[in-house]
Amino acid sequence: MSAIAKRVTRLSDGRELIYFDDGDTKLSPERKPDERPPEPRPPVPELRLDPLTGEWISVAVARQNRAFLPPADLDPLAPTTPGHLTEIPDMYDVAVFENKSPSFGPALPAPGTADAAGLGDSRETTGNADGIGPGRTHPAYGRCEVVCFSPERTGSWGDLTLSRARTVVEAWADRTEALSALPGIQQVYVFENRGKEIGVTLHHPHGQIYAYPYVTPRTSRLLDSVQAYGPQLMADILAFEQKSERVLIRGEHFTVFVPFAARWPIEVHVLPHRHVPDFAATSAAERDEIAVMYRKLVRAIDHLYDTPTPYIAAWHQAPLRRGRDEIRLMLQITSPRRAADKLKYLAGSETGMGAFIGDIAPEATAERFRAALSVISD
Repeated sequence: MSAIAKRVTRLSDGRELIYFDDGDTKLSPERKPDERPPEPRPPVPELRLDPLTGEWISVAVARQNRAFLPPADLDPLAPTTPGHLTEIPDMYDVAVFENKSPSFGPALPAPGTADAAGLGDSRETTGNADGIGPGRTHPAYGRCEVVCFSPERTGSWGDLTLSRARTVVEAWADRTEALSALPGIQQVYVFENRGKEIGVTLHHPHGQIYAYPYVTPRTSRLLDSVQAYGPQLMADILAFEQKSERVLIRGEHFTVFVPFAARWPIEVHVLPHRHVPDFAATSAAERDEIAVMYRKLVRAIDHLYDTPTPYIAAWHQAPLRRGRDEIRLMLQITSPRRAADKLKYLAGSETGMGAFIGDIAPEATAERFRAALSVISD
């Protein structure tokens, strides 16, 4: 198989569009230009500090008018056709572009300024932050990208060929490295929302990448745990889980397991066997295994019930200036589906207090996953 090719261009409004061609692509290297008239980019959202938690909230009002579950013939992620100009002006294998209605950005701080260092930990009062207090604001600098897994309007990650799956993984690694180098960025997050129950606004198979100007609350909590336990926390978690009945797949480079303290009815974690802080640090062999493993895992999720299961696939990565030697790349897949016709809703305890109550024993979830995996081919 030939190498995966990367082709960079611009949309009519100046947003970056990047094509990633499969190693066995049949597409021409030439790409048609965006023929839509240019439109102004939205203003940078405003970050507002919640003084009760020290967490930043992005108020991105431009997102209110984004596309919401359009019909198939108006799919904005499909390749452009005569009479229907979309976000992607030509046929593609995998395409990545700047979000038209971003939660962060599109502007970045000027290199060399104080803002170029980012805001640091979302719960700290260091860096550019002036401390906890009411009425604190800051520009929501950053960047949000959309990752289109396929030109097909329907399907899922599990339907991709192995070649296409590997191309997506390469795109994740490439964009993690590129976004990490932008001024003001503190953390890069790769994720996929699937299913209307999760809140997706487009059915087309795709994911997103956020480049935050601060360290996110979940990672801040993890940093607290590392400080309390020691730098070997994630290595010890891996060793503990590998000895459990909750292991689903143990590959050469990664282990897949249902975590000991799962919050959700369906929850699966993946950890690498060696310390790698993010996608950019993975080897070619590790990326190969991610493509095979993740594809198989998503297929297993869809074998748990007779209909597709909604999920969030969250690739946690180490922040850029803290915890690089302690926090490693980790996938966490969660779904609120607790039965064929039932969802777990975040009610009073979970929403009000952040105190989760599990409905299903993690060991029972692992047993169901192993049964699903037993009928899934690579």
